[in-house]
Amino acid sequence: MRAVVISEFGGPEVLRVVERAPPEAGRGEVLVAVRAAALNRADLIQRRGFYPAPADVPADIPGMDFAGDVAAVGSGVTDWKAGDRVFGLIGGGAYAEALVTSARALAPIPGGLSYVDAAAIPEAFITAFDALVTQAGLQMGESVLISAAGSGVGTAAVQLANALGARAIGTVRTADKLERARALGLHDGVVAADGRFADAVKAATGGRGADVILELVGGDYVAEDLACVAPQGRIVVVGLLAGVTASLDLRQLLNGRVLVRGTVLRARPLEEKLAAMQAFRRHVVPLLASGRIKPVVDRVFPLAEAAAAHRLLEANQTFGKIVLDCTA
Repeated sequence: MRAVVISEFGGPEVLRVVERAPPEAGRGEVLVAVRAAALNRADLIQRRGFYPAPADVPADIPGMDFAGDVAAVGSGVTDWKAGDRVFGLIGGGAYAEALVTSARALAPIPGGLSYVDAAAIPEAFITAFDALVTQAGLQMGESVLISAAGSGVGTAAVQLANALGARAIGTVRTADKLERARALGLHDGVVAADGRFADAVKAATGGRGADVILELVGGDYVAEDLACVAPQGRIVVVGLLAGVTASLDLRQLLNGRVLVRGTVLRARPLEEKLAAMQAFRRHVVPLLASGRIKPVVDRVFPLAEAAAAHRLLEANQTFGKIVLDCTA
């Protein structure tokens, strides 16, 4: 099979297309013929050498989102058969023409969705649902602030918030991303080119602040979050694009009785990952099947052009997901 590997740590140029023997499905596992794989920020960090892959996936093949067909099943697998269209999230190894994963880590691709669209879904929607609902307990009628609302997770969160009956407010870097996010159901938005948005969020919520904040940028954005979160609000930190440190006024944390949580999917124990996947299958896949929510794809590249795809993602000019066509 063809696979994109990290030949050494560094820039996009270190990605190489090589031939590898395809993996084999063991007990409880499924061999998937990958048709499409999506990029994530974690892939960029792994390529630079700062985010090692988990021990149960290839160390040098990046990629977490995938969509394809079941090629074979291991012993003990009864839920899937060869030819089933599936998608899912894996710790690594998706930039390839085949991968193996737990049978419980898959979901059926809803009819009408292409492989490219399906590949753009898992990480974004699983992360958004897990953070907003499982961890922050977002309720109907609440307001939610979504930083980087034009990102893959951001576009998923905007749509999920609407489906849950919440009011979505978002921060973006440019005005054109704001308009595109409004088309997905964003109620209010802030172009936060200077990293400041707390006053605008307070104004948009009548002075109350956001009940839930999905923090996808990190760094000094967390200080702004504390300045515009509602009393007893919940802040879930998912991304660290703006940095790993922040200077915070802890009086705001105490006086507002604010809950701050950090979360990451890739580093969780297997059973926790599978629980998040099963929640996605129960609650999110039906919304995708009905058309109430949808993936957002910015660009599609052939598998062999993974380096160009990485360069585009690093430019921070995309809206939604970048997908690799693993058949091209």
